[in-house]
Amino acid sequence: MKTPLFKYYIMKNLLIPIIACILTACSNEQQVSYSVIPLPQEISLNQNQPFRLNDKVVVVYPENNSLLERNARFLSEYVSHSTGYTLKLKTLSHQEKDIENTIILALNPEIDNKEGYIISVTPKNIRIEGQTENGVFYGIQTLRKSIPAITREGVILMPAGTVKDEPHFGYRAMHFDVARHFFPIEFVKKYIDLLALHNMNTLHWHLTDDQGWRIEIKKYPKLTEVGSMRNRTVAGYAGSGKYDQTSHGGYYTQEQLKDIVEYAKERYINIIPEVDLPGHMLAALAAYPELGCTGGPYEVCPDWGVFEDVLCVGNEQTMLFLEDVMTELINIFPSQYIHIGGDETPRTRWEKCPKCQARIKAEGLKADKEHSAEDRLQSYCMKRIENFLNAKGRQIIGWDEILEGDIAQNATVMSWRGSAGGIKAAQMGHNVIMAPNTHCYFDFYQTDDTKEEPLSIGGYLPVEKVYSLNPTESLTEEQAEHILGVQANLWTEYILTTDQVEYMILPRMAALSEVQWTQPEKKDYRSFTTRVINLLAMYQRDGLNYAKHLFDIKADFKADTAKKAMIITLSTIDNAPIYYTLDGNEPTTASQKYAGPIPIHSSIDFRAIAIRQGSEGKMVTKQISFSKATLAPIVLTTTQPAPNYTFGGATTLVDGIAGNENFSTGAWLGFLGKDVTAIIDLGQPMDIKQLDVNAMTYMDAWIMGIIRLDISVSDDSKEFVEVASKEFISETDIKKRNIEKYSVTFKPVSARYVKMVAQGSAALPKGHVGEGKMPYLFMDEIQIE
Repeated sequence: MKTPLFKYYIMKNLLIPIIACILTACSNEQQVSYSVIPLPQEISLNQNQPFRLNDKVVVVYPENNSLLERNARFLSEYVSHSTGYTLKLKTLSHQEKDIENTIILALNPEIDNKEGYIISVTPKNIRIEGQTENGVFYGIQTLRKSIPAITREGVILMPAGTVKDEPHFGYRAMHFDVARHFFPIEFVKKYIDLLALHNMNTLHWHLTDDQGWRIEIKKYPKLTEVGSMRNRTVAGYAGSGKYDQTSHGGYYTQEQLKDIVEYAKERYINIIPEVDLPGHMLAALAAYPELGCTGGPYEVCPDWGVFEDVLCVGNEQTMLFLEDVMTELINIFPSQYIHIGGDETPRTRWEKCPKCQARIKAEGLKADKEHSAEDRLQSYCMKRIENFLNAKGRQIIGWDEILEGDIAQNATVMSWRGSAGGIKAAQMGHNVIMAPNTHCYFDFYQTDDTKEEPLSIGGYLPVEKVYSLNPTESLTEEQAEHILGVQANLWTEYILTTDQVEYMILPRMAALSEVQWTQPEKKDYRSFTTRVINLLAMYQRDGLNYAKHLFDIKADFKADTAKKAMIITLSTIDNAPIYYTLDGNEPTTASQKYAGPIPIHSSIDFRAIAIRQGSEGKMVTKQISFSKATLAPIVLTTTQPAPNYTFGGATTLVDGIAGNENFSTGAWLGFLGKDVTAIIDLGQPMDIKQLDVNAMTYMDAWIMGIIRLDISVSDDSKEFVEVASKEFISETDIKKRNIEKYSVTFKPVSARYVKMVAQGSAALPKGHVGEGKMPYLFMDEIQIE
């Protein structure tokens, strides 16, 4: 039974008819397509008769190859899920070559890529070959996904021809945070199965954080006795002051972890464990307070965020503790890579800690123009753990903050704060894994209409944005070789259940898989939306709680300042009929049917729905409010939007559409600078007396509002005369989150040009984790009356 949280995700008639058509396939014979997700590199069909897959087919594999035997067993199980019949298994002797009515699994050393495969289909048999058993496994995945999700007792016609395939990137991963919320072993295995379905080969497992320690370390039993359980959890957004008083926790024993490692290995998936250090360690400090700079007391953190209490790197016992933890970790996980975090580590405690300052002096750690001595102390910690792991034959991965100090050449950088860190690291010659929050944070909202979505950390990442990622963009061919691959991250601060995990990753994982596997020149989003249908049917068949936003109307609102019109363009992936209204009434089949772009010249309450065989999809709603400034030409003359928050440019401020509480949807512009100057051309002299502008305060995201507005006017856009100025109180509540309208009224005046200078707060307030640093200023929707 789904939790009440998931009432939002079920469409009115539950099953989308386009999926239902696939699931209720009633023909006794069905021809399939090899154009699956991810799309193979080369599909060559011929005119021969297809191979008939039925319950008489046998899967054969070479004698004395236990890995291909296991692959054969997987293939038989996969076919059974779709067809209801189980294919028998048989060994293939060296003398037997071309047995009829079989699926033959074999090795072929002439295939170049170790994960590559060739599927050859003739009327007599299907042959799946790989350079390694791993490659054969991916060929099996392609065959599995080509079969319709449910074809009970039917015959599957497999077109004759050849599929040749290999991955674009060697590292293809999903991340899973079990520290913020703990998930049971069986679900971790289910998560691994989903990776296999999407041709991924790595699980980045985030096992420790401020809110919980999830891995048994025998030398330090309090890590799980104390550090695995928190007494309460923040309810709603971090810092809200409201807590669910229910305790939460759990951990995995070393035997359980070894079992999961083996389960993943059978599916050719490597698990990279992460113990984040030296920050994000409050759970460890609660267990062993002597490892902190102050000695505590500490608690397993009930809140989300970045905290000043970190490991005391000046304490030699702390460093020995980390080495002990790493020793036990590598005895559990055979991975070449160990992730040691390195992100979000405040230096505050180190600045005042005698032991840390003594370490700085003893090691000769010096400040320079770019780095403080405490920055160098973090580098010392990371390098020491790296050297320890290197001596044991392992390599480290760290978040892109490790670029902020001295970094060893063989360290691999995981770029999360956009792609810039990864690009910089690749240009420096470091190996890089791309996991930019702009495209790969699956804890972000999947839609800009968040009213009926479960609470999320924020952000906005639709499937199409995931698909658009080009991890090697702007790099030379030589530099691009340092991009090992791509992963998406799933942080679970606001993800409480297994249902919600599935909802957040599916079908975005499908889009990610094509970024990881398919050659960039073969990627095509429109093609993806048609090919993904059978994969969605598999999700449906297997009871997965996938998000259905792909079937929502795609509504594009484009400002045309030349025509002073908002142009609305609507579409669906299956060309379902769309009906709309402009007066706020709910549309029906009796409403206006969409036939092409809709120009809007005045205030409206827009609503639209797609109707498929009587089933209504999710409604699009949008308020467009016109003022004298709406869709007028506008220029920004001082501070420009920050690179990740430019969206539609300056026109976003006057497009008539007010942004909601999510600053990443494209309705807001985000600035980093002392002030923002906007000049609006009203087109002709107009009588005006008031200017309003919206700004956001979201302290946890380092966003603060406006502290001063200056308004001036001009007839020629050269000489401006000030008509009003107003100051606003700078926010001091470090947990504040709201949207506020800032209004300035003035004596009526006639003018064509209006200049607004908005000044944001100069620094984050006292007590904020970023105290003293410049906050963002997010603004939207200037209205002039």
